[in-house]
Amino acid sequence: MMPPMAESAAPSRRFPVALLASFLVLLAWSGAFPHDRLIWVLEAAPAVVAAILLCATFRRFRFTNLVYIGIWLHALILIIGAHHTYAREPLFSWIRDTYDLSRNHYDRLGHVAQGFFPALVVRELLLRTSPLRRGKWLFTLVTCACLAVSAFYEILEWWAALVSDEAASTFVGSQGDVWDAQWDMFLALIGAMTAQTLLGRVHDRQLADMEVQSRKA
Repeated sequence: MMPPMAESAAPSRRFPVALLASFLVLLAWSGAFPHDRLIWVLEAAPAVVAAILLCATFRRFRFTNLVYIGIWLHALILIIGAHHTYAREPLFSWIRDTYDLSRNHYDRLGHVAQGFFPALVVRELLLRTSPLRRGKWLFTLVTCACLAVSAFYEILEWWAALVSDEAASTFVGSQGDVWDAQWDMFLALIGAMTAQTLLGRVHDRQLADMEVQSRKA
């Protein structure tokens, strides 16, 4: 169940701690008897690294609730994919079979998320730590940053495929699509632009609330 999201909410200690606790429970489920242990490590690693970094920097830099929810949702997508592997995720396998699709599209969802949720993280970092202000340049740089992350992830998949034949078929997860890497980067691009368009105002309100709270402190 997705945690409630208020449009205007100052950051609180309890909210991210609750998200972390639920993430750890879900991570334990994901790591219990996954389809393939090596693939689980590779797929779940980004979520675990992100959690460690957020915990380590929590006192010095606390994000808005919107960003924490986005990170939580992105981590959920990653660890579900890690448990089943992206090509075998049950719900999307059912959708594939029911509608006679050519492939399991859970990895497509994962790559939309790879642009959508990091866009909010990058947007907040730029607005709070750089001279950039809201506008076309912010939108462009956030989009470019997310596209760069997606391209780098494709390079990591390529390296993994060179090391292991198993990773080539399971971790990369192309499912026979020769344009899989291009699709992945394109979907991350769409995700990054969509997040800024749909959630930019909500994000701005939460940032404004955070500024008000910091002045009162």
